Amino acid sequence: MKVAVLYGGISRERDVSLSTGKGMAQACRENGHDVVEIDFRGTRKCLEKILHLNVDLVFIGLHGRLGEDGRVQALLDMLNIPYVGSGVLASSLAMDKAKAKQFFNQAGIRIAREVLLYKNEFDPNHFSMDLPLPVVIKPNQEGSTIGLTIAKTMVEVVKGIKEAFQFDDKVLVEEFIGGKEVTVAVLGNRGNVKSLPVVEIVPKNEYYDYESKYAQGGSEHFVPARITADLTRKLQKQSAEAHNILGCDTYSRVDFIIPNDGSEPVILEVNTLPGMTPTSLFPDAAREVGYDYNQMMEKLANLSLIKGSAN
Repeated sequence: MKVAVLYGGISRERDVSLSTGKGMAQACRENGHDVVEIDFRGTRKCLEKILHLNVDLVFIGLHGRLGEDGRVQALLDMLNIPYVGSGVLASSLAMDKAKAKQFFNQAGIRIAREVLLYKNEFDPNHFSMDLPLPVVIKPNQEGSTIGLTIAKTMVEVVKGIKEAFQFDDKVLVEEFIGGKEVTVAVLGNRGNVKSLPVVEIVPKNEYYDYESKYAQGGSEHFVPARITADLTRKLQKQSAEAHNILGCDTYSRVDFIIPNDGSEPVILEVNTLPGMTPTSLFPDAAREVGYDYNQMMEKLANLSLIKGSAN
């Protein structure tokens, strides 16, 4: 096939996207495809490249805004160019953490208690909240822990909110839940979705921050996770449910916290374009069920082509 790989982007996850996209492009070439690479910077020149694309399939290696939020997907839909992954609505919903949590809650999947703040309404001199300290503060539509703060005092809370507002006009303040971080890769087209083995994440730093996610040796991954069979089944079931509730397609990755107190797992978010770097989690899960990186990429391509022919 002739395939295009979009990567780079203009979000603060650009460096991660470059690594993801380069890995995707290399795998596609090694699988025998003719590959067009586009470093998407949101400029007119980049848009013109997409407008004149003549390919069989597009891999989207973008992360964050103008890539993971449904906007690029909308452009490709209008041009009738097939692409790998979720469509416009699912991408947009998953990117909006507060909106996505409403769907998870309605489905009976446990979420962290929260306060949603708007930049134009926030008054740092009169802020109070009905959440115990510490709390987690994060932009509503950023990934890779960008702009995230774990605040242990009210001074830190206000400072963290101000910092998060540098990245988004909406900010989530959530209860902090100490526990084990795990993630579940979901693979398949609608009606035939499969959750892959649960991956346990043990960061080298105190928290699973940006460095832990992307630096070589920043975290250790256990596949399968060191949890009971019953809990594994529950997480896999809830991951598939979360994927389906948002209307995701082809693949996603669902992140959870398993609380230290033994209570119900807490869903954190659904990633519709999970990282595919050498240290990323989705490839680790795929490897556990027999797909090396190149085979995983070919599986995603084939699923997308099947979906396209069905439509």
